[in-house]
Amino acid sequence: MKFEEFEVGKTTDIADAEMKEVYAGETKVLLARIDGKIHAVGAECTHYGAPLVDGYLSGDRIVCPWHHACFSARTGKLQEPPALDSLPCYDVKISDDRIAVRIPSDDAEMSATEPASNEGGDDRSFVILGAGAAGLSAAKTLRQEGFAGRLTMITGEDRAPYDRPNLSKDYLQGKAEPEWMPLREREFFENNNIEQFSGVAAEKVDTDLKTVTLVNGKVLNYDSILIATGGIPRRLPFQKTSQKNVFTYRSFSDADAVIETLENGKRAVIIGASFIGMETAASLRSRGCDVTVVAPDKVPFEKTLGAEIGGFFKNVHEENGVKFKLESEVEDFEGDENVTGVLLKSGDRIAADLVIIGIGVAPAAEFQSGIELHRDGGIVADEFLSAGKDVYAAGDIVHFPYRPAGGELTRIEHWRTAMQLGNTAAQNMIGMQKPFTSIPFFWTTQFDATLNYVGHLKEWDEIIYRGRIDSGQFLAFYVKDGKIRAVAGMNRDRELAEFEEMMRLDKMPAPSDLNHQSASND
Repeated sequence: MKFEEFEVGKTTDIADAEMKEVYAGETKVLLARIDGKIHAVGAECTHYGAPLVDGYLSGDRIVCPWHHACFSARTGKLQEPPALDSLPCYDVKISDDRIAVRIPSDDAEMSATEPASNEGGDDRSFVILGAGAAGLSAAKTLRQEGFAGRLTMITGEDRAPYDRPNLSKDYLQGKAEPEWMPLREREFFENNNIEQFSGVAAEKVDTDLKTVTLVNGKVLNYDSILIATGGIPRRLPFQKTSQKNVFTYRSFSDADAVIETLENGKRAVIIGASFIGMETAASLRSRGCDVTVVAPDKVPFEKTLGAEIGGFFKNVHEENGVKFKLESEVEDFEGDENVTGVLLKSGDRIAADLVIIGIGVAPAAEFQSGIELHRDGGIVADEFLSAGKDVYAAGDIVHFPYRPAGGELTRIEHWRTAMQLGNTAAQNMIGMQKPFTSIPFFWTTQFDATLNYVGHLKEWDEIIYRGRIDSGQFLAFYVKDGKIRAVAGMNRDRELAEFEEMMRLDKMPAPSDLNHQSASND
């Protein structure tokens, strides 16, 4: 491999515990000084290309400012998703206080991701049920951590793992092409000897016999299994399978069906002011649809983010032409094959060419036997994500002990959390005995408003605000039992990255240390 050496600055240009973006020729490089030593890695997150210099450096850990992927500043190695790839890592040479970086001149890849291994005579067979965020993360981790046995992924969908969060955002808006959506190309699975059964779901998991029976009758034996089947969208009791223009919005096929239906009319009714519902409303409005959101809440996200932030998002939507029927419930649909109207319990009727139902999901774990289930149908696991002998669970279906809440069993339906869970479960499938300690993070983008959220909390005693909500630049601290358990914010990316690290290290400030500011928009 050939290299070119570029001088990029002086040692006096960068302080300890500081990051700096420089150019080495035409290559963007991130310098980080840790304990007096300067390291050089790629400057852009491998997820969506965020400038890492705008993120947060914690020890040798770089937190991406956009979606909180984490990398080692020393090696570039990926430490936390949603990125799937490590950063390039470059050699640094110091001479007379001048910093030089060696860059490959032949386009060779300098990623810190080690080649996935699948050789070595391992006769074990691992099965992963589900090919979403948790399943893909687990498969990738197993190979990179050295598992060399048979590895099989099973999914009822007919597609390779794809970028599910984008279904309600860029893809529905028409900004992302179908070929852009897969998270890994076919070659990844072939090169890593990952066998895939697509378009065929599991019918039964027998934990005594250690077998998985597929709906086509095929039976697979396993030595260890990860159940990562995600959730099933909830349906309304009067919803009929014959109604062709009524959709849930969970899968790639759901998104394609909605887009195809737009050719026959653009009056859309969204039932539920969930994140999926509101993101879908924004995306359909960007396509010129007439959009009405129906929900029983006073404002969107009141139970998740609070009335003030929910009111902000309602205003954003209304300014962009979305209509609301809040504190309302749907009585029925008008039409058997093609719904032409949505009937509310108030007696109102909303004309519709398509209806999208976004009222949450139920855990998809009904096919198993011999595994403890939560009352909501999810799988109960311990801190190592073990749900029984050689059985692990990850993603939307699992209840796990959430460390910041004192080990309280918690189920979280977030994309990044699913990837974090899949990574930890995979490590424990091969005996690493690592408890799940990652901090949840999610984001939502609606029109031009993006909100990020760190931590997890269903109920709070108090919300402390910094900044004005109506300015679109604020932080909201959610307090429970005298501790800050979650932080939401807009246009405060670096601070949110820092707060995630503080939560992870159990160094969050006390609520009394924050400056109390009113949430009023006066």
